[in-house]
Amino acid sequence: MPESPYPLLFTPAKVNNLKLKNRITMAPLYLGYAGADGKVNPAILGHYRLMAKSGAALVVVENASITPAGAGASRVLRCDNERFVAGLAELAAAIKGQKCKAALQLNHAGRFAAGAETVSASDVAAFGKTPKALDKKEIAAIRRQFVAAAVRVQKAGFDLVELHGGTGYLLAQFVSPRTNQRGDDYGGSIDNRVRFPLEVLAAVKDKVGDFPVGYRLLADEWLPDGLQPAEAKVLAAALDQAGVAYLSVMGGTYESFFLPEVVKKSKRPGYMVSLAKTIKASVGVPVIAAGRIATPAKAETVLAEGKADLIGLARVLWADPQWPAKARKGKEETINPCRPSCNACMHLVMKGKPALCPHWDKATREVYRQMLGQD
Repeated sequence: MPESPYPLLFTPAKVNNLKLKNRITMAPLYLGYAGADGKVNPAILGHYRLMAKSGAALVVVENASITPAGAGASRVLRCDNERFVAGLAELAAAIKGQKCKAALQLNHAGRFAAGAETVSASDVAAFGKTPKALDKKEIAAIRRQFVAAAVRVQKAGFDLVELHGGTGYLLAQFVSPRTNQRGDDYGGSIDNRVRFPLEVLAAVKDKVGDFPVGYRLLADEWLPDGLQPAEAKVLAAALDQAGVAYLSVMGGTYESFFLPEVVKKSKRPGYMVSLAKTIKASVGVPVIAAGRIATPAKAETVLAEGKADLIGLARVLWADPQWPAKARKGKEETINPCRPSCNACMHLVMKGKPALCPHWDKATREVYRQMLGQD
């Protein structure tokens, strides 16, 4: 095969003891494809098999809840009980069957959970609901839930697990000065506010041994009183010291995503790359950059300039599952782009409907409609 015009993008990499065939990963992306019962179903299997078949080196399955009370939406995968392991094992096998590494992301949505009663580091309201501030016994219980879920991920045959500390979910809520107003040793200074995610990482690693544990890191809330990069770097360095496998860096939460200035920012190519660069300067573990890295040329530049070690594609890969193959062959002009002006998938998900891309070709659209059981 002729050499790719993007040699760095197709250079192998290592994450802990895992060998990745290139630098392309699929970043977690919630599309509403799971069953209403939280189980793996044909739509999830078909979707992730297609993502793995794309040629990406690693696929990170999105947002599996560690407890029903922590689910952030309907149709979220569940990993809170042994009865879900068989389905998750089928999902892991579907991804790995395409010669792709498989990860599952674990999450507790905290104050962004979908239920009527929510919990968080402190009782800071979100979208009309005021969460209960967790006491120390409840914090310990949630830590155990993360551990139990991680063991299930390992049992299901995934290659690694990712802890969701992004998007302003529970782990991030403890780190943020905006949502953590505690007066105990989980609040106050940044060293105290990072205590809970570090405890979760340590407890998980203690139980799963050399099974790699990655972390989705919120580097900037993009809110005036929220978490900012200077403090996120403290957490990143501590996670690195504690043996995290990689850091997948992102910005923003549901309280900032729809602010006019953030909407404008999010339409720019590589709009979160600067956050990855900032975090990478503080750590030695691999850093994944994401955020509308729409073209292979942009991805190659990010790697060449040392701003990240791996590239995270989410909607970009979903919009065109042939992105890696087209990049390898130098056929960038044939890629079906994820258009900055289009937010149709997000609108569908916000309405509780499975996402479909209006810009897919007819064949891709038909594949997804069949997987979803739509006429």
